[in-house]
Amino acid sequence: MIPVSEYVSRRQKLFDHLEDGSLAIIFSGVAKKMSYDDDYPFEVNRNFYYLTGIEQEDSVLLLLSSEGERKEFLLVSPFDPVKEKWYGKRLTPEEARELSGVRNVLLNNALNARVDSALRGSFGDFGDIKTVYLDLEKENKIAESTSTNEYKQSLETAYPGVTVKDIYPIITRQRLIKSAAEIAEFEKAVAHTRLGIQSVMALARPGITEYELADQFLHTINDDSGFQGLSFNTIMAGGRHATTLHYPLPRGVISRGECVLMDLGARHSYYCADVSRTIPVSGKFNDYQRMVYEIVLGCNKAVASFAKPGITLLELQNFAKEYLAGECLSKGIITRKEDIAKYYYHSISHQIGLDTHDPGGDKSLPLAPGMIISDEPGLYIAEANFGCRIEDDLLITDGGCRVLTSSIIKEVADIEAFYAHRK
Repeated sequence: MIPVSEYVSRRQKLFDHLEDGSLAIIFSGVAKKMSYDDDYPFEVNRNFYYLTGIEQEDSVLLLLSSEGERKEFLLVSPFDPVKEKWYGKRLTPEEARELSGVRNVLLNNALNARVDSALRGSFGDFGDIKTVYLDLEKENKIAESTSTNEYKQSLETAYPGVTVKDIYPIITRQRLIKSAAEIAEFEKAVAHTRLGIQSVMALARPGITEYELADQFLHTINDDSGFQGLSFNTIMAGGRHATTLHYPLPRGVISRGECVLMDLGARHSYYCADVSRTIPVSGKFNDYQRMVYEIVLGCNKAVASFAKPGITLLELQNFAKEYLAGECLSKGIITRKEDIAKYYYHSISHQIGLDTHDPGGDKSLPLAPGMIISDEPGLYIAEANFGCRIEDDLLITDGGCRVLTSSIIKEVADIEAFYAHRK
């Protein structure tokens, strides 16, 4: 688990980027409406969670920086015996203090008064607060019908001398470099994912449905992780369905001779594994499938060898595209290098962390030690009813990278041996 001292350190690092005479207001968020009388399951704002370790809705972090002083406040929901009968126990101020390391824990009904006193200059020994930082990520809900962008408008109306700035890019850039504790949590997510993939491979056979395999993965990783859930909705695509990158509804029946492309991941403490594997349900690749698979696998390995500090995701993309084009040209899959766009039409890599596609980095940002990125080449050949993607998660190190998902088999010989020995 992430130690409390790390949450304290993250907040202090964030303070270093805040202007003197500023107030940061960061909300945990609320559940979003799904239908007439039901909400989607609550998912905490990852930036709030990153700074506090608190995953409870209706919570707020206040960071005050003024005249060389720094002060933190955490606001949580008050005890409500009726709500607790319906929705379960809420954190007490003492529990929130222990989890987050924030010493000043208040009830969230004090938020408006705290913000008002800070912005009107009556907040204890602090001077004028002229800047407010909000997490202005789109659709960041802080009440049933209020987003942080709408809250921004209300602050600007009530306090015309205050400038509101977006803290989202500051926090997400900080999130890109993972600590040793974060990497350990990520490796647990990978371990759950490995077991889930093994269970899918053990179950896969001609005539099975895509949703049976997707369900198998979900049940296995939840049993192993203590119901921590999926990194994202599982993609389980057989045959021609595998040529649709984000194939949405796994309802198809997988026929003899077809392959299944799975893109999936388990999470642990919200850290998201993201893995793709392609397997033959009959136990062996045919000659054409093996040829295409080996091209993709070769690219996967080459990208891992190429990734290192200073390289950008854009450079990785160009490297992968050139590799795939050259191999496909030599094997007669395409007749011109530029035709690779017909069979490879996505990016080779993205940042991974508390979100499967971790924000904070663009394609031109140089990689640095501590970043975790994907390595996911693929070829999608609709006329052959075959799509292949092999995705690993790479930890950038001082001298290159480490493949965090190396324990999940991907060699043709290993996959076929697994099926040969399956009971």
